[in-house]
Amino acid sequence: MEIKLDLKPFILDGVPKERPLIMAGPCSAESEVQMIETAKGLSALGIKIFRAGIWKPRTRPGTFEGYGSMALPWMKSVKDETGMYTATEVANVKHVWEALKYGIDILWVGARTTANPFAVQEIADALKGVDIPVLIKNPVNPDLDLWIGAIERFYQAGITRLAACHRGFSTYEKSVYRNDPNWQLPIELKRRIPNIPMINDPSHICGSRERLLEVSQKAMDLNFDGLIIESHCNPEIAMSDAKQQLTPASLGEMLNKIVLRKTEAENGSISTLEELRVQIDKIDDTILDIFETRMKIADQIGLYKKEHNIAILQSKRWDNIITKRLEMGEKKGLSAEFIDIVFRAIHEESIDHQNKVMNKKEVAI
Repeated sequence: MEIKLDLKPFILDGVPKERPLIMAGPCSAESEVQMIETAKGLSALGIKIFRAGIWKPRTRPGTFEGYGSMALPWMKSVKDETGMYTATEVANVKHVWEALKYGIDILWVGARTTANPFAVQEIADALKGVDIPVLIKNPVNPDLDLWIGAIERFYQAGITRLAACHRGFSTYEKSVYRNDPNWQLPIELKRRIPNIPMINDPSHICGSRERLLEVSQKAMDLNFDGLIIESHCNPEIAMSDAKQQLTPASLGEMLNKIVLRKTEAENGSISTLEELRVQIDKIDDTILDIFETRMKIADQIGLYKKEHNIAILQSKRWDNIITKRLEMGEKKGLSAEFIDIVFRAIHEESIDHQNKVMNKKEVAI
């Protein structure tokens, strides 16, 4: 269901309106010299928004958690020296008051905070009556309703300059990413709230510099509105997240490599695109018909198992199915991840159908 929010533009005066909106700066504010040197390098690239972590929520104590309020005057120095807007993360009401006192222009709510509705509500309430852009990162876990709920809490508090930030999701599975991008969730969020700007955070998705261009390009190809990227004047000595930060010069080189594609098809290509989409629609209809047929067979299997007192789950049969389908999928150029997700979903639906058949209560006449 589409959620209609009457949002004001997230873009600030003087910031280019064309895609992509770029917010860049160090993971952590470490010194006034570090901040100004980094900001000057970014400003020279034409970047108008400087981001830096003042309060750093760390997983374990004993690690660098930022200098806190004492670093806020450094943000003011950045603004005075470069004219850039400033942005930082807030995790509680005290952070909000301190940030506003020092003239921070944009606030963002981190993944850990978004996962806590009580914290989100307190921050939203503290901002009532304040016209300030707020960027809301996805929660740590892939919970779309929790993400939407955080956006709604700020909107109901009267904050209408909102944007969503996709920074990936925690997972126990091994991955080339620090946080699994799980692109389908931000895509679904955009479907549910079409007019909310969507910013991608490739730094926290990647956890290293090597894949930043790849993830940033994919975000642009998916029509994201902007990027928030960590940049440090000397990443090798950074006090947090050193491996995922770029120098301003390296960031400029990366941004120049990003290909910006048209958001809509032009008149000359619309007919061809529509013809292909019609073909896709027909195939999707056929897939649904096949799923319906498959589940009717699953119902018959459930009935047979009920009559012969056979358990629903047959592990050897399932192992045989997934092994063969993975092999076939590879030959057809389909990724193992895709085949695994699709057939696990089919198997789960099949089990659900069999369970309903086998445990259906007979109506007494």
